[in-house]
Amino acid sequence: MSGHRIDGVALAHADSWAATGTREVVDRVAREDAEAKHLAPHASRATGAGDRVLAEEPDPFRTCFERDRDRILHASAFRRLAGKTQVFVFPDDHQRTRLTHALEVAQIARSVASALGLNVALAEAIALGHDCGHGPGGHASEDAFGIYLDDGYDHAVWGADETLVPLNLCSETLDGIRNHSWSRPAPGTPEGEVVSWADRIAYVCHDFEDAAATGVVSPEMLPGLVADRCGLSRSSQLGTFVRAMVEATAQTGRVGMTSPIAEALAEFRRFNYENVYLRPESRAQADAVISLLRALVEHYAQHPASLPAAFIAERAGRDDPLRAAVAWVSGMTDRFACDRAVELLHWPEDRLPRGIDV
Repeated sequence: MSGHRIDGVALAHADSWAATGTREVVDRVAREDAEAKHLAPHASRATGAGDRVLAEEPDPFRTCFERDRDRILHASAFRRLAGKTQVFVFPDDHQRTRLTHALEVAQIARSVASALGLNVALAEAIALGHDCGHGPGGHASEDAFGIYLDDGYDHAVWGADETLVPLNLCSETLDGIRNHSWSRPAPGTPEGEVVSWADRIAYVCHDFEDAAATGVVSPEMLPGLVADRCGLSRSSQLGTFVRAMVEATAQTGRVGMTSPIAEALAEFRRFNYENVYLRPESRAQADAVISLLRALVEHYAQHPASLPAAFIAERAGRDDPLRAAVAWVSGMTDRFACDRAVELLHWPEDRLPRGIDV
């Protein structure tokens, strides 16, 4: 079907009525002007094509941060997050993946950034890209790869400085991705700071929900401090944390969280570490991931010609065979890594990481 043509314009439906009520188009410059007038004083302003390593022409309709958001959404590194561990390897239909985690972080960041008068497009771009540097198997991949790199392997730094380099993102977006982890220096924008909080809020709440759905924990096990201040449901918990961020800004003008709720968030996170992330089954899963990924890295480092030609060409002159091997393996999904280990290394299936449904 080619649509329905009226006055030289194709319409999707024969009875289409949709119109804007005006012939005016809100171009990029007009939107930048609106940001300058209406955003909070310290919010990030989009300007032209943005501050990029490689200069570009500005888009006629999208701001530079909207372009970053769109580039990340269409990037293969973002798509592959659908096959990467959030908590459980080989998640079932109802468990989170790194991709659904990123989407939930973006939703929380958008809610907070909107309420605080910050740049929503920048917050979304940072949130969507913040975990693109993760390897297969969750945080265990950082332990697996770290021994091969002089500066270690931090998924936040790797994502900004390695994985997303081909997208030529704005410096503000890369800074937020590079520094979203609380162990890193503070981001240089308030939008980046919002994503740091949104990331923690999202994974604490949804990792608990996934673990409860599998029977690893139950809502009744939550510490009283968390249950009393935040409730037992994900909806109640998320709402409490988001409101506490908005209230903190209303009280002080700073991006943060009111102290009583921040204390509950910290206690919630401690509970997850003790009962979900560090339980014996999780440790066994991590050990299996580390062994498998290191074996793959060493295989590709010893056989660099086995890397795809397009990948070799893309990274020409950027690194040695070992770093290239890390870059290739870190981009794999959980199942692809396991399949390669079985095919190339004859990896015993009883040594593969085991998901909750196995």
